Amino acid sequence: MSQPAPALRRAAESLSGALPPLMVAAEHLANSVLPGAHGRRRIGPGAEFWQFRPSGPGDAATRIDWRRSGRGDDLFVRETEWQAARAVTLWVDTGAAMAFSGDPARETKAARARLLSLALALVLLRGGERVGLAQADLPPRAGRGQAELLTMALAQDGAAGGGATEHGAPDLHAAPAGGHVVLFSDFLGDLATVEGALHLAAARSMRGILVQLLDPVEESFPFDGRTRFESLSGHMSYETLRAGDLRAQYRDRLAARKDHLAGLARHSGWHATTMHTDRPPAEGLLWLYHALGEGRR
Repeated sequence: MSQPAPALRRAAESLSGALPPLMVAAEHLANSVLPGAHGRRRIGPGAEFWQFRPSGPGDAATRIDWRRSGRGDDLFVRETEWQAARAVTLWVDTGAAMAFSGDPARETKAARARLLSLALALVLLRGGERVGLAQADLPPRAGRGQAELLTMALAQDGAAGGGATEHGAPDLHAAPAGGHVVLFSDFLGDLATVEGALHLAAARSMRGILVQLLDPVEESFPFDGRTRFESLSGHMSYETLRAGDLRAQYRDRLAARKDHLAGLARHSGWHATTMHTDRPPAEGLLWLYHALGEGRR
């Protein structure tokens, strides 16, 4: 059954209203931190000149640049940059827990995840990379049109609010083998789903990054006295008269979880990091840029 025209229009207006702010913010972030294309500073097949180097044993005569060599007595080889485009798949946790913010003036974990993922996608697309989401209908592709599709998908997730479940489960079956993956989540749910995703990634020769996004309140646990904790999905609640007594135990468990995530990443040859919503997003984007550069093959 087709959707009534007024309802369809309202839905379209709601989506289009969410689209420009996210794109504008991501473009501004990408331009302020990384105005150029993603670096490919590696020797390999390509058309872009990189450098001249002195000719050595094993260099074929056809590789010598005779014009450059004619300026002196030494022979030089012209090297180009490696330009094979890679596929980068992004996954953003849409679970209800990601809608948390410890301060009304601070953006939610979900908002920061969408901003960082889209800004990273824009930088990669400018460099000729293929970027997509971990869903079958939006595989990694190149071009400006892909940036708009990614923005629409991420903005739609944001307009929908928190998910029905508390934590999302990464599914990498739609990600191409041999590519790169970046997972954005608070990783406070069942880590068995993350372990399963990493196991699949290893079997399909994928490399990637685990990006744990936390609100500073989730780090410091500043609660004292009578406190009622409720999950954003509404499925769990807990009340205590002495919240401060839980602080040390909570921090120990959070530290253990971070260590577990780091161990999972290390065992899989991935990177792992924790980012906070009270820090400038430019810091996170720059870190991701360099981490992906180190993971290039």
